[in-house]
Amino acid sequence: MSIDKKYLKTKNICKVTFHLPAGGAGGAATAFLVGEFNEWAMHSLPMKKLKDGSFKLTIDLPIGNAYQFRYLLDDDRWENDWSADSYCYSEFGNCENSVVEV
Repeated sequence: MSIDKKYLKTKNICKVTFHLPAGGAGGAATAFLVGEFNEWAMHSLPMKKLKDGSFKLTIDLPIGNAYQFRYLLDDDRWENDWSADSYCYSEFGNCENSVVEV
């Protein structure tokens, strides 16, 4: 798993690429990026499945913030990104959310 960040010099934006490798996806057919940046809407950010079975998605995030997120696989399994900047407990259960800081 990886998170790549590219800060734009002319805007207060960071292009963040979320990459879920095939091993982390566990053979999933679909993956969605879900988090504070999309108000936890489960299907608004579908990730592109690559030939090797991994998933990837790039989104623009305003800098100076930290965002909680998780991956939703096949609409029934949640995964964290183990290369996230940090983790915090979810207010909706006994799980941790990944956090990306930009």
